[in-house]
Amino acid sequence: MIGRSGNPTLNENTFENSGHYNGQETMTIGGTVNKSFMTLALLVGAAVISWTMFFNGYEMFPYMIGGAIGGLILALIISFKPSTAPILTPVYAIAEGLFLGALSANYESLYYGITLQAALLTMCVFMGMLLAYKTGMIKASAGFKRGVVAATAGIAIVYLLSFVLRMFGVTVPYLHDSTPIGIGISVVIIIIAALNFVLDFNFIEEGAQQGAPKYMEWYGAFGLLVTLVWLYIEIVRLLAKLANRD
Repeated sequence: MIGRSGNPTLNENTFENSGHYNGQETMTIGGTVNKSFMTLALLVGAAVISWTMFFNGYEMFPYMIGGAIGGLILALIISFKPSTAPILTPVYAIAEGLFLGALSANYESLYYGITLQAALLTMCVFMGMLLAYKTGMIKASAGFKRGVVAATAGIAIVYLLSFVLRMFGVTVPYLHDSTPIGIGISVVIIIIAALNFVLDFNFIEEGAQQGAPKYMEWYGAFGLLVTLVWLYIEIVRLLAKLANRD
């Protein structure tokens, strides 16, 4: 989940590189919102299917791995070629839904009620950041963008390092622990993920103002979904850490 806004999709040159198409429909904020709801509906629908299969006794590990790897591949393709977003973004949402449904069901089997709490907190954070952006409480200044990008890149490097080290039986201290330090790390990561929404909102708003091509609505919706998924996963992990301390 690397990029200008903490995901592999949105960077400051994307709209410029997409070009301008006189006489053709251009990107609008309303269109991006509609497509964001569509992608979210697809993700939730796929997650419900995956969730139901888990509690019906199906082996869900292949779905989790397939959804995660498939989602990553699709994310990379869309990121490097935004014109594929109208076709691949819905597929990406379904892949991520299968992954999240199985992951959430696994957490739910261990900590009853955790996924509902995580979903509600995720939406509250999203709405809070949207309100803060629209009211001007938080502004996507150049310095703000650089800070969020640097922090997000640092988190990604740590996660990548953790993944590689785990292959050799080594764990990164505190990252996955339920200790006060481990919980504090999760809180910081959640804050960084939430701040990425401000950059996403700004990116979409600027794209609409610059008259980006219509397909960029799907690209903007994709970027928001990436950040939303990241935030949800981090909140679930934090709640699981807190539950382990009870």
